Amino acid sequence: MKAAVYPFASTNRISDNLDKIRAGARLAARQGVRLLVFHECALCGYPPLETTVDQLDPAALADALAETAALAKAESLYLAVGSVRYEAGKRYNSIAVFAPTGACLGYYDKSALWGWDLETFARGTRPGVFDIEGLRVGFRICFDVRFPEPFRALRRQKAQLCFVCFSDAKPEPAPQRYQILKSHLVTRAVENGMPIASVNTLSACQTAPVAIFDQYGRTLLETQPNEERLLAYDFQPPEDTFGSRGIAANNQYFLENFG
Repeated sequence: MKAAVYPFASTNRISDNLDKIRAGARLAARQGVRLLVFHECALCGYPPLETTVDQLDPAALADALAETAALAKAESLYLAVGSVRYEAGKRYNSIAVFAPTGACLGYYDKSALWGWDLETFARGTRPGVFDIEGLRVGFRICFDVRFPEPFRALRRQKAQLCFVCFSDAKPEPAPQRYQILKSHLVTRAVENGMPIASVNTLSACQTAPVAIFDQYGRTLLETQPNEERLLAYDFQPPEDTFGSRGIAANNQYFLENFG
């Protein structure tokens, strides 16, 4: 399956963000991409980096998600878009996944919350795994990458590929933080024998990469920091090798004996 990520600079203007999402979807469709993934809160901006909680408008977000669904149908694409989701009086930091029919396949809600996340969002409990073009595809958001448990959960659900959607940026370049977050992505790929793709906002200096890693942690593709471009790769299910069988056997052992 040919999948891609498209980073751009989110703002607090939903209409501007939708324009970027439309442009990315049209470009991806022309290149034969089947699944296109955008960053954390791409649709509305991430509070407080690109917007504030007070600026979030649930009705406007619902309309924008409906437009995203229509875009998925118009371009015959699977689209995964970061947004804020409202349910039962709570706010969630979510990835919404749409099918080429325009149907919403569901959401992944960020589970690892920190700092202002704890003051802004409810903790998610959804599994975040979807069947897309014959692959089991998982989604995780930003701070999730600091912890092995959310990715072990993907392995238990037999995910074959994971996308990590960031909104991690600073006013000034922070190369050490960038390398730390990249190392987390590499580790999550290696310890689970699972390819991982990451996408990040461009609204300030990127402190997490836009990149694709294979199941051995090797960097297959990576943009330059703060480069807006479609990054696409033809993902195939990881091969069953001596190494992958070793990872599977030991993961099962540790799950059974250490939880």
